[in-house]
Amino acid sequence: MLILNKLHRAAGDLLALIFPPTCPVCNATLSEGEQVICNCCRVAMPMTGYIGRIDNAMERRLWGLVPFVQASALYFYIEGSPYRRIIHAFKYGSKWRLARDMGEWLGGEMARSHAFESVDVIVPVPLHPLRRMWRGYNQSEYLAEGVARVLKRPINHHALRRTRYTTSQTRHSKNERWDNVHGHFATRRGASFAGKHVLLVDDVFTTGATICACAEAILRVAPDCQISVVTLAVSQREVADLF
Repeated sequence: MLILNKLHRAAGDLLALIFPPTCPVCNATLSEGEQVICNCCRVAMPMTGYIGRIDNAMERRLWGLVPFVQASALYFYIEGSPYRRIIHAFKYGSKWRLARDMGEWLGGEMARSHAFESVDVIVPVPLHPLRRMWRGYNQSEYLAEGVARVLKRPINHHALRRTRYTTSQTRHSKNERWDNVHGHFATRRGASFAGKHVLLVDDVFTTGATICACAEAILRVAPDCQISVVTLAVSQREVADLF
């Protein structure tokens, strides 16, 4: 697995030398001074405004499920929107650097809000080893790495593990998603989370099934810890009725 990660990084380094960076949204070549996304797409990006905002729609979606301290996402994931290409690029197109860069952007917004200053440790949502081997990396780990760089918090890559291989959540209905992940996560040395504020990091929030399953696994072994969640994007369809 480590060898596959190194091969992906080496391939990415080589491609970056041959091909100039382009905007993952519109595919235009980035001009000097533009970073990650071109200025035009950055201005038009459907930002949520959730970060640092208490009682936002994402938090309301989680009410009564798991006692989260905070829940936020950077932008809306909208069906048919070109901004979906950001997620697809690092999730299916091997653009792992993009995940880390977007994580830094997300971390910057979190730092400016001062809303996550009590976080003690960052935990990425894990992939099953078979899926990670097929993909070569876990995109949530790179997102978490970017967030951690800005917030200057430690990452625990091994705190959570998936105990069962499941089909992709995108293939399931809303109700099926809960059954697909319920009870399929476990902790390693989870007692180390006792009394800590844990930040779960994932790429997209839809129904909240995966995030809740991860939180439940942590709370089973460390019931006195606090948990917050941040994702790069949130499905606008899932929170549209909660604005």
